[in-house]
Amino acid sequence: MSLKLISAAMLAATLSTAAFAGDMAFKVTDSYARSASANAKTGAAFITLMNMSDSDDRLIGAASPAAKRVELHTHLENDGIMKMVHVEEGFPVAAGEMIEMERGGKHVMMMGLNGSLEQGAMVSVTLTFEKAGDMEVMVPVDLERKPMKGHGMMKHGKKGNGAGHGAGHGNASDS
Repeated sequence: MSLKLISAAMLAATLSTAAFAGDMAFKVTDSYARSASANAKTGAAFITLMNMSDSDDRLIGAASPAAKRVELHTHLENDGIMKMVHVEEGFPVAAGEMIEMERGGKHVMMMGLNGSLEQGAMVSVTLTFEKAGDMEVMVPVDLERKPMKGHGMMKHGKKGNGAGHGAGHGNASDS
């Protein structure tokens, strides 16, 4: 079997898998990670989760050995400017419902990358749920997905205070 065939099979298995955390089952139907460039210090993971159980829960945190700091983020509009913010309370995941983490919206933000995110590599991300506990997901790096249309410059700030923490990330294609 060729290395390309094995890699493709692993990627296909990762894109549609069921992962179990505690007594709750989640189905990951799509996931990928990316950074803006090979030398970027930040990256993001975008994961679609389906809560297969009959119990509501909340995604309250994330971790990855790929980065020094990992947070749950979203984008908010303030006076026509999109701003990335840390969502400390996490994201609710209702029973039988799905959350889609996507560019320009909810995502797992990885800051202080320990190395470059290389096309086709896999990144381990541990998702922490309020009730169900930890769930590890292997996320493929896909630097070739096209950026969302209609998103321009944005600032990266903390929720509630409107102040950025640093020079920002440039445009929406960064995460």
